[in-house]
Amino acid sequence: MRWLFTALLILLAAVSIGLLAHRDPGYVLFGRGYTTVEMSLSLFVTLQIVLFALLYLLIRVAMQTWRMPRDVHNWRQRRRTRRARAASRRGLIELSEGHWRTAELALIKHVRHSETPLLNYLSAARAAQKQNAHQRRDHYLSMAAHSMPDADIAVELTQAELQLAHGQLEQSLATLEHLRSIVPQHSHVLLLLSQLYEKLQNWQDLKSLLPLLRKHKVLEPDALHKLSLCTYDALLVQVVKQQDKDKLQQFWRAVPKDLRNEPGLITHYARLSIALEDNDTAEAFLRGAIKQQWRAEWIELYGQIKSSEPTKQLATAESWLKGRENNPHLLLCLGRICIQNQLWGKARAYLEASLSNQPRSETYRELGQLLEQLQEPEAATDCYRQGLLLASESRQMIALVPETS
Repeated sequence: MRWLFTALLILLAAVSIGLLAHRDPGYVLFGRGYTTVEMSLSLFVTLQIVLFALLYLLIRVAMQTWRMPRDVHNWRQRRRTRRARAASRRGLIELSEGHWRTAELALIKHVRHSETPLLNYLSAARAAQKQNAHQRRDHYLSMAAHSMPDADIAVELTQAELQLAHGQLEQSLATLEHLRSIVPQHSHVLLLLSQLYEKLQNWQDLKSLLPLLRKHKVLEPDALHKLSLCTYDALLVQVVKQQDKDKLQQFWRAVPKDLRNEPGLITHYARLSIALEDNDTAEAFLRGAIKQQWRAEWIELYGQIKSSEPTKQLATAESWLKGRENNPHLLLCLGRICIQNQLWGKARAYLEASLSNQPRSETYRELGQLLEQLQEPEAATDCYRQGLLLASESRQMIALVPETS
């Protein structure tokens, strides 16, 4: 439409000039010495226009010829860039589809002309990692660092991720420690460190990292709580290996308050206290825990404590009978405490009552041991047999669970 409008204007101007020239063509006279040249004005104007057009065309051709090498270079560069962009796009698609070798080749094919060489090299490193080609992976990471020196953190983070994924834990630790010295509060660095410490079972360093994970909200609250629980649970085992009751108590006091209310951690601490024969501490601790919450495993653990005041321990346990007269766990607990108090008849009654409410192999074992002490070997043997049968049936049921699920 624009060209049509321009053509109409030119045509209109030509007609107007033609009419003026027909009415009065005018003339132009050039003279130099004895030589003169005379022509009509319309011819002169026409010659000027033609001369201008030829001169303009000549200048344009000369300029195009002068710029031709640069234009050819730019055209070739644009062509390379288009090919590199297409190869990068194809490589990323192949990578997402799991075609590792094809993705690697596509990503590095035109990487020199890529607009994002860093992305190409990092993606190629991931593809090489999937093929267990660690030398190629490290080469691509090195090339990525050279392609964009300012992106050293991104390169090292990728390197740490790949090392961690492949199980190169020591190398990953060195990379992450270097990163932490550069960016000590980087969220992803802290996340990778937490995963690495957990794999290395480096619980002490993980414990030191937990406040930073919480401060920078690296993990969701539930995930952070689970990790904290796992860390302190493992540290409990490390502390108890020192066979020092005081250190175990000191460690428990240092456990965060929200974790000290966790049933699993409470159970573990009580078991370890009993294992170290810190019975009075375990008795007071479990008594307080049971007062806050009734749990069957705590009741059974309470019965395993050999308190220095067994009579008081028995009175405490019997106070829990109100409303729980048929609770098999409490009855087993009472039977065990009565054995410690050498109340044989009472212990036997509690154990038999527990079995009548819920036959369990550990209850049969306790009763069998008591009957042996009471010089009733046949009855004791029968209890052991019943307990073994019950335990065997339980193992068979557990073995069948995967088949029926």
